[in-house]
Amino acid sequence: MMHAQGVILLAAGGSSSVIDTIGWWGAVAMIGTAIAYGMTLLFFSYRAPRSRRRAHEAALRMIDGLENADQMGYPTMVVLVPCLNEATVIEASIRRLLAIPTRQLDIVVIDDASDDTTAAVLDSIQDPRVTVLHRIPPFARRGKGDALNDALRHVRRRYRDQPAEGVVVGVVDADGRLDPEGITTARLAFLDPKVGAVQLGVRINNRFHSLLARMQDMEFVIFTEIFQKGRRHLGSVGMGGNGQFVRLSALNSLGERPWSDSLTEDFDLGIRLNASGWTNEFSAEAVVHQQGVTRLRRLVRQRARWFQGNLQASRLIGHTVREQHGRTRTDSLYQMLSPYLVLATSLLTASFVVALVAVVLAGSEGGERNWMWLLLAYVLAFGPALIYGIRYWRVEKKNGFGFFRGLLYSHLYVLYSMLGYIVGWWAMLRMVFGYTGWQKTKRESESHEAIVGTGAEIKVHPA
Repeated sequence: MMHAQGVILLAAGGSSSVIDTIGWWGAVAMIGTAIAYGMTLLFFSYRAPRSRRRAHEAALRMIDGLENADQMGYPTMVVLVPCLNEATVIEASIRRLLAIPTRQLDIVVIDDASDDTTAAVLDSIQDPRVTVLHRIPPFARRGKGDALNDALRHVRRRYRDQPAEGVVVGVVDADGRLDPEGITTARLAFLDPKVGAVQLGVRINNRFHSLLARMQDMEFVIFTEIFQKGRRHLGSVGMGGNGQFVRLSALNSLGERPWSDSLTEDFDLGIRLNASGWTNEFSAEAVVHQQGVTRLRRLVRQRARWFQGNLQASRLIGHTVREQHGRTRTDSLYQMLSPYLVLATSLLTASFVVALVAVVLAGSEGGERNWMWLLLAYVLAFGPALIYGIRYWRVEKKNGFGFFRGLLYSHLYVLYSMLGYIVGWWAMLRMVFGYTGWQKTKRESESHEAIVGTGAEIKVHPA
């Protein structure tokens, strides 16, 4: 996360003469911007924009007297589930979607030429609400965006007689477990005709059994509870690859193939939707639970892929400058430039470590040193993380997560965030040498205990 990685900049600059005056003031500007940005979004995140509150209240009045929002029959919801070699998790995810108490929900599963037993598992699910699209080589395995675009052609044909603004296309990953109220939550948001897309919150369902998974859960909660909620005030809410819902008419406004071939097609989609005249909305009232990576090597590979995708998004800078305006444009540009700021931060953090070692060695030789700057370095490096950790505790305390444990994990989270330095330079080297192919992150088999945090027990039966 940029807030955790950036706050070390000022301490690095203020503690060593290695960095010249220009570099020091550059560090001051970067750290000042990072802190101001994070604290501003933190402040905004506590309350929805006034226009969104009015729209939500109007939607509630519209359904007043009905048993639930689903009785309105608006809009039709279609959930796309792309999968490649997902035999260990796909059936439980589809069963979870089928168990949601709602009407007018269709599920389209895209089997992207899996070579395990995924196809057989999908074909065993005999339910009229489920359609399985089997992609065949050589027209398969060309990325998630390509698979979603192919499925979208099927959706357009199937619903060609319905108004596009009355059809919503969702995306749930193969390991995604959508909350039972997720469809209704998204449907309520789309009662506002200005809303073109809705992103739900994301949680890690195996966070109770792995410290690495817990760090990922903190990352997603901090991002969604603070940054996504705050960006509602800036008009720059982003889309994620899991738990996104987009109005068909909004997708159509982006062309025949709205999802890009980027490694982070979801990030690209959010940027382009923000420039299309639609409103991107975020809701934490329902979340989608996904599997966290529990092995460091796999996590580094996954995040390097994401980082490279964010680097690829720089090709949208010109489009953003032309099509977006005001605060939305400024924040979108900040998001696209964040990977480069992380790389710069890594160099200055390395300078800080060198300076720290030099000061310690000098002190061991009997020289007098003022160590107050170390306290300043601690406050700048860990202060924002402690504030965010308290926010995480407030979200997670209902599951027995203690306050002091949250403070401890906030320190670990700063160290976890520094993985961005490693994955960032790896991704940059791949960009320089033109490598774009990545091995898919392998799923882990799940037990009942690993998914108890998803809010409802999942029982998997043969069809």
